[in-house]
Amino acid sequence: MKDSQPKTIYLKDYQVPDYLVDTTKLHFELEPKATLVKSRLSIRRNPQAGAGLPPLVLDGVELELLSVAVDGVPLSAEDYQVLPEGLSIPVSKAEFLLEIQNRINPEDNTSLEGLYLSNDMYCTQCEAEGFRKITFYPDRPDVMSKFTTTIVAPMDHPVLLSNGNEIERGRSEDGRQFVTWEDPFAKPAYLFALVAGDLEQVEDSFTTASGRNVKLQIFTEAKNIGKCDHAMRSLKNAMRWDEEVYGREYDLDIFMVVAVDHFNMGAMENKGLNIFNSACVLASPETATDTAFQRIESIVGHEYFHNWSGNRVTCRDWFQLSLKEGFTVFRDAEFSADLNSRAVKRIEDVSLLRTTQFAEDAGPMAHPIRPDSYIEISNFYTLTIYEKGAEVVRMIHTLLGAEGFRKGSDLYFERHDGCAVTCEDFVKAMEDANQVDLQQFRRWYSQAGTPVLDVTDSFDQSEGIYRLTIRQSCLPSPGQTEKLPFHIPVRVGLLGNDGTDLALNEQGDTEIVLQLKETEQVFEFSGLAEKPLPSLLRGFSAPVKVRYNYSNEQLLFLMRKDADTFNRWDASQRLALNALCDLQAAFRKGEALKVQPSLINAYREVLQDTDLDPALVAEILQLPSEQFVAEESVAVDAEAIIVAREFVRKAIAVELFAEFRKRYLELNLSKPYSPNAIDIAQRRLKNTCLSYMCVTETEEALELAKSQFEVAANMTDSAAALAVIINYGEDRLAEDSISQFYQRWESDTQVVELWLSQQSCSPKRGTLENIIALMQHPAFEMKNPNKVRSVIGGFANRNFKQFHKSDGSGFEFVADQVLALDKLNPQIAARLVIPITRWKKYSGDLAEKMRGALQRVSDSGELSKDLFEVVSKSLL
Repeated sequence: MKDSQPKTIYLKDYQVPDYLVDTTKLHFELEPKATLVKSRLSIRRNPQAGAGLPPLVLDGVELELLSVAVDGVPLSAEDYQVLPEGLSIPVSKAEFLLEIQNRINPEDNTSLEGLYLSNDMYCTQCEAEGFRKITFYPDRPDVMSKFTTTIVAPMDHPVLLSNGNEIERGRSEDGRQFVTWEDPFAKPAYLFALVAGDLEQVEDSFTTASGRNVKLQIFTEAKNIGKCDHAMRSLKNAMRWDEEVYGREYDLDIFMVVAVDHFNMGAMENKGLNIFNSACVLASPETATDTAFQRIESIVGHEYFHNWSGNRVTCRDWFQLSLKEGFTVFRDAEFSADLNSRAVKRIEDVSLLRTTQFAEDAGPMAHPIRPDSYIEISNFYTLTIYEKGAEVVRMIHTLLGAEGFRKGSDLYFERHDGCAVTCEDFVKAMEDANQVDLQQFRRWYSQAGTPVLDVTDSFDQSEGIYRLTIRQSCLPSPGQTEKLPFHIPVRVGLLGNDGTDLALNEQGDTEIVLQLKETEQVFEFSGLAEKPLPSLLRGFSAPVKVRYNYSNEQLLFLMRKDADTFNRWDASQRLALNALCDLQAAFRKGEALKVQPSLINAYREVLQDTDLDPALVAEILQLPSEQFVAEESVAVDAEAIIVAREFVRKAIAVELFAEFRKRYLELNLSKPYSPNAIDIAQRRLKNTCLSYMCVTETEEALELAKSQFEVAANMTDSAAALAVIINYGEDRLAEDSISQFYQRWESDTQVVELWLSQQSCSPKRGTLENIIALMQHPAFEMKNPNKVRSVIGGFANRNFKQFHKSDGSGFEFVADQVLALDKLNPQIAARLVIPITRWKKYSGDLAEKMRGALQRVSDSGELSKDLFEVVSKSLL
């Protein structure tokens, strides 16, 4: 560990910037190891910062400083101070022109922050604090400037891109080319972007609601040019949707997207020039699964929506990150729901939240959606900020209604266009537009943790009054031992004995939103002739856990009858979870394992219901994942979870084999691929049936899988067949299929990443020995985050069985890789260590072995700020 610990930054210490930058002119002369960067900054004293002229302090990391000049006068080394991570320059007047020249080394920049090389392409990633790796600058989001950028490069990099509109192009005296871009909108440095390479493009156009014509371009390497059509369609759909739902038009003459193989995140919303991880933008039926098509649609929408919720209105400081990310995730979720199955989209989002974000809320890095402090801001690009942040925005939408929420968002954009603002500004706009009080609701922004609702009920037969008593609580989290009551919207319905929704008030509403504000509240419903069965938290109206003592019979009833599709699915999950908990207990006692026939029959009914959305059927048939069962456990017993889940899955597969086979054959149709919602739903259910059949490891099932693998005309079916062959096929068949798949697709980067992931995630073939072998494969590259996520991340996060081997070897392996990665890419290392930070959740020897691996990381020597923060907090 470092001798002096990295500094903690606190929200309470925020101060406005001392100086503002009105214009920023950048000049790049690109060379792999020695790129020259020249900056001309028009700087003035911030009138809000007080009197006097303090030194100008600029951020800068890993820069070779060449020269500094103020108003054209060069400064000597004695005229300024070089800081460990920046530059301090004395100031003598309130306005001046600052010119700086420095060199950077893109080729050796393995952190993938700032300017770096991906293959032979120059590209940037500046959020959150990457711009300081390009040049000295006040690298904070509340310093907004108008950028003009000139890029000079050799002719073998013909495509030169930056933010805004191209204003000049030509040849330099030495035979190189140059292009100048001008962005008319002020922006913080984190939204700066530059791309240079030998790229091809797909071009289209979009006519805005006001009649403006916008040029749309997607750039990629020549080999991928045929994989851009879906992203282009998604972009045009997003532009139209944002106009129709939020009244937001695009504001530049051109919108560009670039696909990059080496990227730490999914994509980046740089103004007018979005840079995408190739896996999140490139797709064709032959090379991308349905999941990839839907993910691309969502991410393209997300980054486009940032043009308003993130770019035109940005965040004042990084503590406000959820201001732009939570709001935009909510927007992209609604976009995807409108274009696909709303019910299934909601289920997918909540599954991620309850499995992973709830675990984050209960872990050592728990934080509110507006954190109070951080050491390294990159560690707070979390599911809490994004997904829980979106749920908080969704609750505001639920409380205000669609019309009220639109009024609030209109006022927010009108008030703060061109400004850097806070979460408080967003909530205040919602309040003012609707004349409501959201003071208590603000606690969602400042309190961490997942609230728990304990629900009891009673029925007074003589008066016909049904009472629901709801008590809320929230466990302590780091730095917050006591929590004040949240303002929680709880959407409910009441089912009668025949399964129909009962009227809840005089207006005849069959579903209402209860507003829980106190620690305990009682809600009364009158005029009822029978005791109803409550359908609680419909649509998952708040990111909370609900405890109500449902019997298995009541869960079966909800699974069959509930009008709310989310709660119908949730009842199936609760029913399965109960069975898994009972089996874990039996396993620990050494008792015989048995699955109740009622559970099997429930799945049979769902499987045979041809009126249900096939995608919903597939979701209901999925057992809770090992990770979710672990999250629901007081103390994780990994072996018991694995045994119980495998036993239930095998029992369902054996008992319902005929039904799975029938439904599979009905859906196994030969027709052209389309990523539309209906076809995706049918393929999802078909491949769910195939997976269950292959659990039996019968010759008939594996022949069906082999046949599908051989004749599949799309990647969804091919990958699904390969997955079950890997997991359930005999070794020779699995090895031949793995080899055949790779030989066909070895030149396609995204398919190879899928191929690596399927092996690393396999509970059968993803052994530590095979993971180490995959890392020696020519397709693996430690400097490529996608490859690391596919192999090491797949093993640690999605291969529950092999990662939790009783000898602790999985934990030690992850610790080794984290230490190696920390020298290359600290962001990825800090994210990869997360699975071994949850040691307090486990029982027995596994907890000690996990903690030991984490302690070894801590004791290894000097760690990056990213890794230090996660490890040190996890060992407290």
